Amino acid sequence: MDITNEVVEIIGQTESSKLEYKAVLPPSRNIAQLISSFANTDGGYIILGISDNLEINGLSEDFHANAITHKALDLLSPQPQIYYQYVAHEGKKLYAIKVDKSDSLVAVEGKIYQRVGASVKLINPTEIQFKSGGYPRIKIVSQQIEAYKKEATNAKIKLIEHYQSILKIIDDLGHMLYPIDPTVPTVNQEGKILARILFSSFVDNFETYLSDLLYEIFLAKPATLKSNSPVTIKEVLDCSDLQEFVNYLAKQKIGKLQKGSVKGFISDNAQINNLNVIDNLKQNEIEKILQIRHLYSHRNGIVDEKFLQYFTGEFVLNLEHQMSIDEICDKLCYLAEIAHQIDSAAIAKYKLAQMND
Repeated sequence: MDITNEVVEIIGQTESSKLEYKAVLPPSRNIAQLISSFANTDGGYIILGISDNLEINGLSEDFHANAITHKALDLLSPQPQIYYQYVAHEGKKLYAIKVDKSDSLVAVEGKIYQRVGASVKLINPTEIQFKSGGYPRIKIVSQQIEAYKKEATNAKIKLIEHYQSILKIIDDLGHMLYPIDPTVPTVNQEGKILARILFSSFVDNFETYLSDLLYEIFLAKPATLKSNSPVTIKEVLDCSDLQEFVNYLAKQKIGKLQKGSVKGFISDNAQINNLNVIDNLKQNEIEKILQIRHLYSHRNGIVDEKFLQYFTGEFVLNLEHQMSIDEICDKLCYLAEIAHQIDSAAIAKYKLAQMND
């Protein structure tokens, strides 16, 4: 079914319950969310290559939108009836998806969306329940970072949901993690191990966030992916398609960060450096958080000489490093805030698609 004529006819109309524009190619999960919202309402059109202010920029030909659409369909249950194709308009190459109204609710990995005007709304949100007599700050922090889900990339949504799951674990296992008081490191041996695991997990996921964000930037602006860095034939062939290869390259770029070199990561990745968010003060603070993660993951929290290079005069060699749950929450909040700042700047600079959760 050729939908060219009907797409050309609606171009120029403002966004509505039946029309959504995206300036760039979003990740498959964003597309799936939009398809779900239209299928669960009255159907509609998604047109890629046109900005919210109706500027027709066209879509880059470096990536194939069909592959992203197919991956989006794989995330939907049941799969609704859609039609999709490239459309030429005013000398630009656009991509359009027509979604028919579905007879049954269409979910994206269990989440159900609908159109409310020109917006997408999640109609079955999962609310995290915290203990009424637990540490009050945990609920406050969860509410604070929940606000970060608004106008967010898919990468940041995933990060915040992971952080909220960590807060839930802290709340459930308070008797192990802060048996005396949240401001006092636990004396429970299992609690010490768990605290190290939780801390390492949310730091690891901050790195994952940066990798996922790079992937979204590469999809939106393929030119930013081009560099003189060598790529082997094996690396290309090991990936099933171009989207998977781009994802692979994004993860490869996190290497220096995983080794604790924030400055190296920033200097090697202009896509993040050009956002002008992580200044020297923030780089140093993130570096220290990464060093604590490294100590917890590889040294069971026992202070070594390398660690002391970052914390001069603060700790004693060969003694155990511990943090209270209150301090751990401080670090989690700090990384969440940094991610929020990076995300907002990336959305503005690269016109990234935003999730609605």
